[in-house]
This record gives sequence, structure tokens and C-alpha cells, in this order.
Amino acid sequence: MEQRQRIFSGMRPTGKMHIGHYLGALRNWVRLQEEYDCIFGVVDWHALTTSFENTDDLEQNIIDMVLDWLSVGIDPERCIMMIQSLVPEHAELHLLFSMITPMGWVERNPVLKQQLQDMGLKEVVGYGHLGYPVLMAADILIYKAVRVPVGEDQVPHIEISREIARRFNHLYNTVFPEPEAILTETPRILGIDGRKMSKSLDNTIGLSEARDTIQEKVMSMYTDPEKIRKNDPGHPERCNVYTFQGVAGNPRMREIENDCRSGILGCVACKQELASFIIPYLDSITPYRERYNGKEQLARELLSEGSERARKMAEYTLYEARSAMKLAYRF
Repeated sequence: MEQRQRIFSGMRPTGKMHIGHYLGALRNWVRLQEEYDCIFGVVDWHALTTSFENTDDLEQNIIDMVLDWLSVGIDPERCIMMIQSLVPEHAELHLLFSMITPMGWVERNPVLKQQLQDMGLKEVVGYGHLGYPVLMAADILIYKAVRVPVGEDQVPHIEISREIARRFNHLYNTVFPEPEAILTETPRILGIDGRKMSKSLDNTIGLSEARDTIQEKVMSMYTDPEKIRKNDPGHPERCNVYTFQGVAGNPRMREIENDCRSGILGCVACKQELASFIIPYLDSITPYRERYNGKEQLARELLSEGSERARKMAEYTLYEARSAMKLAYRF
């Protein structure tokens, strides 16, 4: 039987997941675990690159996030779920990679520049923040993953991983594959206030939120700013409510577009219609929500078991890397 290709993908532990996380990553993960040998990581060290001063909620955020993973269909029988910091080999490989990575590779990183802009910062938070893509390369290559599912904005990080693997193999010996990105096609949806969907902005629609709360959020969503009165002609391409209608699978998209443009459909009625579709949609994408609801101890056990399995794989790769660098001493 042909061995399946390996995938690694990680997510910062930000707590309960929202619909943006599902569309941007989790939906793809559920599909990929059917086709690939998947390792899904809770990358808690990455969370420290910009949030090192506040770790009080880190453990609970990990559990809440993983329970939402399970609710959408991430299956621990078909993949490995692990925690980055429970596999210290990630850190040692990161150190080895940092020795061979030119500063220019991380300083010109366009993802970092965009992140600084989004965070309103003029310079990196710290050394770990600057070296983020090198640690990401270690996360991927410690498992010799050949494919990495990412959004288009993360492709530069995968290219750095490829460059690091290529440089290591050239300097020492061929140990690592050059991973390729699997692009995630994600409809661009914003938060309920029209800004980027983010928990820090309190503008998300959560996968595990109470359905009456979701109803209230939908009714408070920003719409086309130029459609002031009910009968004004609208611009659905500029309205996030219209985008959500498509995400929720409303079959009346064409009628909604025409009625909005003509001024027949008002914004309140459009949001009421969206609410009637978005709640069943959330139920459909979290088929195991009730099975795992409140099962925090089970989540801990699955993460512990998965991390042990991942570490066995990582130990062997690290030995290969140390041997290639003539660091596998036996004194």
C-alpha cells in the first residue's frame, strides 16, 4: 500500500474558534485528513511571539480550541493532534536552523511587515517575533511534511521553509524535503462590524456560540454604507451580509442581489433571512459539537497522546539533522 504524503499545519491557541477559522483552515483540515498523513499542531510557542506578557488563559484557550476542532470533524483516529511545546525537538531544530538562516531572509519577510502594520507597530516585538518563520520551518520539517495548507498570505513563510531546507541539504546532507503550499480558497468575510474578523475586536461569529447570540449578532451586522433607506439601491458586492449569505448556502443569492440593487430588499429583511440560514449552517459544520461539549479532560488526553506520538517522529528527524551536522556525539 502506497504511503500517504505528510502534512503539518498549526494554529495559535486563541481559544474558541469562529467561522473565519473554519473557512480559512478547519474546513480544509477535515478534508485533508482523508487524503494525507496529517499532523495538526497547537503552536503555543508561536503565541508567545506577540503575546508573551499574558499567558494566564493559554491552557484554557488550548482546550477550547481543540474542542472546536473535534466538533467540526477533526478525528484523532485519522490524524495526530499535538502541542508544540510538548515536543521540544521543535525548539532544537529551530536553533540549528537559526544558525544557517541569513538575517535578510527574515527581515524582508512580507508577512512580518503586514503583521506589524495590522498591529500598529513600527518594529518587531522581540527576537522570537523576527524569527517566527524559522520556528515555523522547524515545525514543518521536523516531521518531513511535504505539503502545508495555508492561505495565500502565508505563502512567503513556506518559501522560507523551502529555502532553509535547501540550504541545510546543500551544506550538510539531504535530510529535509522542500515543502509545498496547499492554498486554501477562502471567501473574504469580515467581522460583524465590517473590520477584519478577530476575537480581539469582539466582532466574530463563534462556532460554539449560543444560537440566540448569533441571531443578535447577525441583526447588528454592518451593511452597505450607501444604502441608507430601505428603498435605496444597494451594492451587494460591498455588503458583508451578502457575502455571508453565500457562505451559509442561501440558494436565493441571485434574487437577493437583484432585489438589493433595485431597492426592493431592505437591510433588516436581508439580515433576518441570513439568520435563518447561518444558524443551521453552523449546526451542519459542527456535527460533533454535542459529543465533545464540555469534554475537557478528553481533549487533554488526546493532546497528550498525540504529542507523544509526534515526539517519537521528531526525535528521529532531529537525530538525522544532528548527524548530518556532525553533532551526534557519543562521548
